[in-house]
Amino acid sequence: MGNLKIVTKRKKRVGRGYGSGKGGHTTGRGQKGQKSRGKVGVIFEGYKVRKSFIKRLPFRRGKGRFEAKAKPLIINLKHLEVFPENSVVNIESLVKYGIVDAKDAKTYGVKILGDGEVTRKLTVELPTSKSASEKITKKGGKVLSSSSAK
Repeated sequence: MGNLKIVTKRKKRVGRGYGSGKGGHTTGRGQKGQKSRGKVGVIFEGYKVRKSFIKRLPFRRGKGRFEAKAKPLIINLKHLEVFPENSVVNIESLVKYGIVDAKDAKTYGVKILGDGEVTRKLTVELPTSKSASEKITKKGGKVLSSSSAK
């Protein structure tokens, strides 16, 4: 890489004499007016309330509140064939068998849906659909948490 110099320039201090390069008369502030005299905040528009800067920003403030949450990851019964007899199906075991990604499962949650058949007795500790829970219990398994994820 060689010799890299990182140069940071100081802020130009205005109004500190002619020798400073920004001194004398208006010192780079234009003529007259509030901004030439004191400090004014960036979003300050006088003490009006009606159409202030914040009011003119897009309607993100209260509009996105009612948007639907992200849906859970969907796992069908046919994907649970990798599990041995009498095993527990939860997020940790799904991650262990490589069915779901750990980060995604924690973020969105997981729901078991009833596509496919179950050939083994399983204990499911995740939200399941009605058809999935019926198929699991028909094979002698247990569903400890049913319907609606997260």
